[in-house]
Amino acid sequence: MWGFSNAHFQTIAPSLLVSKSKAKFVHEVFELDDGDFVDLAWHGTPEVDDRDIIVLLHGLEGSVYSPYAFLMMQALDRQGFNSVVMHHRGCFKAQNRLARAYHSGETGDARAFISDLHQRYPQRKLGAIGYSLGGNMLMKLQGEWGDETPLFAAVSVSAPLRLSLTADHINQGLSRFYQYILMKDLKNSLLEKYNNHDYETLIGLKKELVPSLKSFWEYDDLFTGPIHGFKGADEYYERSSAYPYLTKIRRPTLIIHAKDDPFMPVSVLPTQEMMTPHLELSLSDHGGHVGFIGGTPLAPKFWLCERIPRFFKEKMV
Repeated sequence: MWGFSNAHFQTIAPSLLVSKSKAKFVHEVFELDDGDFVDLAWHGTPEVDDRDIIVLLHGLEGSVYSPYAFLMMQALDRQGFNSVVMHHRGCFKAQNRLARAYHSGETGDARAFISDLHQRYPQRKLGAIGYSLGGNMLMKLQGEWGDETPLFAAVSVSAPLRLSLTADHINQGLSRFYQYILMKDLKNSLLEKYNNHDYETLIGLKKELVPSLKSFWEYDDLFTGPIHGFKGADEYYERSSAYPYLTKIRRPTLIIHAKDDPFMPVSVLPTQEMMTPHLELSLSDHGGHVGFIGGTPLAPKFWLCERIPRFFKEKMV
């Protein structure tokens, strides 16, 4: 957007310029093998809408109500795709059933859902987009799948591909504002879960300690890591980062990132030596975190809604 290239404006602008009331979807619940569930938000009921399907994986504490999600669903519809947001556990309107939650390296839920789609609709092509945390998750999953992936193409937007570097970066300077906002949501969600789960017994985390957690490092060291089987934040970040999996991806993949992303340094991105024929990096000077807004404040243009559907159309050939 001319005159509005500031990284913080780009990051915050979508939520300021677009009303959540524009999110239109069909709700479905997908049951998981461990007894938990994830909520789905379909653009069109797949039993009726027989077009190829793009799966959207949202970012930390996001949902179908996040502007980047429902605006993309509308854009994909205009380009001939059906789409669905797979919410991470507990990120829609109801808490998930189990004590565990979701995290950046949790690929099992997306693997189960996408595999189910492939079995239910084998004649339809499947693609996926991952935003921020969801982007790291998707890139890791594609690397794990390798040649066996059911996805014909995938896109990552503003993904923290090296989690420890991201946790360090967002704990510095003005970036701490975003950490404060996200931590507030995470802590509130966790405190609600104490009504159903005794985390002091499970992982030694006392309820009265939760409000004092200030950084992702602290939160992940005391909750995310232990509740998901990691010793702490260090092991969680090392084992969950998608960075080592990028060279194992075997389908067309577009990685979109801005140099001025306030959440993370550019060092999270793959080096030139890591780039394979399957990877394409779109790196811009400006765009913030999942922003990339053009046009004017009165007539904004959401570049992601142009670039990503075009990428999928190109790879359909």
